[in-house]
Amino acid sequence: MNRLRRAAVATALALVLPLPIAGASSALAAPAPAAADLTATPASAAPAEEASAAQPDLPRPTGRHAVGRSTLHLVDGNRPDPWVPSAGARQLMVSMYYPARPGTGGPATPYLTADEARLLLDFQAPGGNLPSEAITGLRPWARTDASPAPGRFPLVVLSPGFTLPRATLTGLAEDLASRGYVVAAVDHTYETSGTTFPDGRTLTCAVCQDLDDTKIAAVPPSRAKDISFVLDRLTGPRPAWPHARMIDRDRIGMAGHSIGGNSAASTMAADRRIRAGINMDGKFFDPFPAAGLDGRPFLVLGTQSVHNPSGWDTSWNTAWSRMDGWKRWLSVTGSNHGSFTDGPLIEARAGLTDPEATLAPLRAENITRAYVGAFFDLQLKGVPQRLLDRPSPAYPEVVFQRP
Repeated sequence: MNRLRRAAVATALALVLPLPIAGASSALAAPAPAAADLTATPASAAPAEEASAAQPDLPRPTGRHAVGRSTLHLVDGNRPDPWVPSAGARQLMVSMYYPARPGTGGPATPYLTADEARLLLDFQAPGGNLPSEAITGLRPWARTDASPAPGRFPLVVLSPGFTLPRATLTGLAEDLASRGYVVAAVDHTYETSGTTFPDGRTLTCAVCQDLDDTKIAAVPPSRAKDISFVLDRLTGPRPAWPHARMIDRDRIGMAGHSIGGNSAASTMAADRRIRAGINMDGKFFDPFPAAGLDGRPFLVLGTQSVHNPSGWDTSWNTAWSRMDGWKRWLSVTGSNHGSFTDGPLIEARAGLTDPEATLAPLRAENITRAYVGAFFDLQLKGVPQRLLDRPSPAYPEVVFQRP
């Protein structure tokens, strides 16, 4: 794909491709359409403890549970890989986060493998020579293969943005697990900058070649099949995860960032096991179902500059009109497309800033945790959440949209 072609495609796909790491050039990064107002409005001052540090780390999980983490390699023998048929059966890597017994388990698994970190930085900032320590130095909190806490817990599936590995949702996954959820973070093979498998292979983004709207629109339905397969292997007979007894099969939710957020709606349309869903700043390239989701709740959480009722991504307006259950449309002032992931923390560790994002990295992380956690506490645990009823003085950056 030549540079001009890639730039044109990137403009059309501005809400699928992750924003490039600030300060670096990328042929896959292009401005949004000229009509879009991408000027971030500074948010009200955040508490002093939220100020970004020179080397911010993943913030401590907020819940009462210790967190464990294990890794699954799943093979769907009934489905060839949709992007590289010559690869054979569809294979997925899944990180499981769960409430754990304190003091058990081994040291935290590195945030990404060395290959995954290098590929992510190279993809986001080709030629930028950014230090891999900006990623590998991030310290997760979850203990490897810790003993599970007693009880049964709701399951939340997380789907990352296009080209991004599942690890970029680590902060959210750990926090949800600490609040009493089992979390399955899924890498969608050949859709990420790099996914490392147990045999040492690291597979890169085959889908990134010759991108267009049609190809991107095929991603969410494909991911829906990935997620349904993961649910089969977690909740069906002879489950792949040894702690599957922890999962309450009647309380399953899904959240995703960017194309992963679009995929949450696509998966709910295809699989009624998912009771509640969240789209974090993702354009609906695969349109929200015209018939709704049978009354199941859905939250859209995004950037104020793009995702407001008069913003340039009009797919949210259409989706809002089709949501037939509990729903909220929340926009975060001062955020950018990556603010709902660990991306801003990685940028800050690399010594870079994004002028479009006036929200400090740790503040962005904590806002995402608060509202995603509140949504699932309400929808999967039945715990009332005033945070979702009206604007909160604790989070003045969050705007309730009422189209």
